[in-house]
Amino acid sequence: MNMLKSLLCSSAVSLIAVGGAHAADLPVKAKAVEYVKICSLYGAGFYYIPGTDTCIKFGGYLRADTTVAAGDYSFRQGAPQGANNRLTNYWFSRARMDFTVDTRTATEYGVVRTYADMVFTWTTGTYSGSNPSAYAGDSVGAGTLGLYHAFIQFAGFTFGRTYSIFDAPWQSYPAGGPDTLPGGSNHVTGVNQVAYTADFGQGITGSVSLQDPTQQDQSNLWNLSGATAANMIQGIYGNNDWGGTRSPDIIGQVRVDQAWGLAQVSVAAHDMHPAYYGATEVTGHPSDKWGFALQGALSIKNIPTGAGDSINLQAVYTDGATRYNFQSLFPQTFLMYGGTGLAGAYQSIGIAGIADGVFTTGSSIESVKSWGFRGGYTHNWDPNWASAIYGAYGAVQYGVDGKTAICANAVALLGFAGSCNPDFNLAVIGVNTVWTPVKNLAFTADLNWTHLDQKYAGTFNSPGTASVAKPAAVYEAKDQNSVSMLLRAQRNF
Repeated sequence: MNMLKSLLCSSAVSLIAVGGAHAADLPVKAKAVEYVKICSLYGAGFYYIPGTDTCIKFGGYLRADTTVAAGDYSFRQGAPQGANNRLTNYWFSRARMDFTVDTRTATEYGVVRTYADMVFTWTTGTYSGSNPSAYAGDSVGAGTLGLYHAFIQFAGFTFGRTYSIFDAPWQSYPAGGPDTLPGGSNHVTGVNQVAYTADFGQGITGSVSLQDPTQQDQSNLWNLSGATAANMIQGIYGNNDWGGTRSPDIIGQVRVDQAWGLAQVSVAAHDMHPAYYGATEVTGHPSDKWGFALQGALSIKNIPTGAGDSINLQAVYTDGATRYNFQSLFPQTFLMYGGTGLAGAYQSIGIAGIADGVFTTGSSIESVKSWGFRGGYTHNWDPNWASAIYGAYGAVQYGVDGKTAICANAVALLGFAGSCNPDFNLAVIGVNTVWTPVKNLAFTADLNWTHLDQKYAGTFNSPGTASVAKPAAVYEAKDQNSVSMLLRAQRNF
């Protein structure tokens, strides 16, 4: 019996030891997998970043553009497009991918938001003189990177780069159209700023901002005493004479955005800070002068013509802040050549120069005034087809002293003969149709006509312009026209 008890005890001890060894070999229980969860707080497409309470959304589009008889969907102007000869490009293409990253976090102060919009672009080459060259910094096999938006929003404040609060929500496109519609501001590619928006409820908001003017909102500030014949025949009336930036543009806006549509009033104050009359400090300088811009915008939704139809309208007046009318994507000087029936003239030419202000050596700044309007109507035929019509009109008006100095230079440098006036008007009208066969895929055809109504009446003795292969000759000052078309395929995601 004792022997049996000893055997049983030994067997039990052995089993316990073996069992303990096997238990030690068992794997440790793995942590639960942390799956990405949908965040429904801010709309479709948001997800929680794993391990955080921050929601993130990725989006963007891929776009393929072809334009006919124009460049980067604008009107036919400048070098080489305005030459209207064998250097002019009649076929232009672009591929672009836009990628957006939107993050939002709920806090005791409200939502903290960050947003970035990065653009990758390949644009067709153009020509300089008669030599093929890259476009806007592109190189063969490469492209350009743009940053349209990069901002932080917190407690009503916006810090960084985004649309200007001066802008209408549709920017420069009331119903589609080219990048060169006058009649209001356009910061579709973003502008650096610090802004604050107060929400008063029922769709009523008020905003103020300090906005960097150096790239998007400064037109020319010309010292007309520096004019040359080679520049004047291209619409460049003097030496651009900006000093360093001393003040941001100061912007204010009030908006009502409700089910019926939108109404908005915007105002901007713009400092013209010149450098020197000459090359050094001892030559002196004119004093700063403040300009301003005032804009109104109106959108009417769900009009009786059909569900989703809309009308967008805006108008602007500027004094010393011209780029709030002839906006950031509009050329600030340009030339357009055409035919002529005038005996003794080689061809006709239309030139235009845009400025915030002008002066001559020893004088003060004289501001340049402008006004304009734009509008568009969009009609939805059915869920897959929509058409639109749009138009724009803008005018630039120089003061008495500016006209006197520019015309004196035109006579002395270009032998101008006739009625001299550097003022001009520009009109655009266009139509488009958009086909959306499936959700987020659209094909667009957009056709527009642009008319330059220049106020010179007479002839210029041009020294010639090598960049557009134009010889030294007599040219008739004449209004010019441009027709261009955009074909676009775009997939949003």
